[in-house]
Amino acid sequence: MDKNTKKIICTNFTKGKMHDFRLFKNSKVHFKNDTKSLVDTGYTGIKKIHANSEVPKKRSKKNPLTKEDKKYNQKVSSDRVLNENVIGAIKTFRIIADKYRNRRKRFGLRFNLISGIYNYELEQI
Repeated sequence: MDKNTKKIICTNFTKGKMHDFRLFKNSKVHFKNDTKSLVDTGYTGIKKIHANSEVPKKRSKKNPLTKEDKKYNQKVSSDRVLNENVIGAIKTFRIIADKYRNRRKRFGLRFNLISGIYNYELEQI
């Protein structure tokens, strides 16, 4: 998603269930070095692939978060809220909110069409 225009730029899918970060690594998508990526804690190892990434810090039993870590996490989550809003808007089409019960090989086509409809609606506002 582009932060300025709120448009969906790229989508990727797989057959069956797959973790988000594994799907990202298998997709072979590369960011430019100056592109900033805001991700959730599921993408913990992305700093090795793309240095300009912001991942919230995790706490553990032995290492609780400091006040600085909590402020950093709050900053990252406030920047990521735009991504979550786009995901919520896509869920209104019910393609990812419910179990998909149509032909699997057309899922990518339908999702990309829905993304195009979403991007078109942004231009109309």
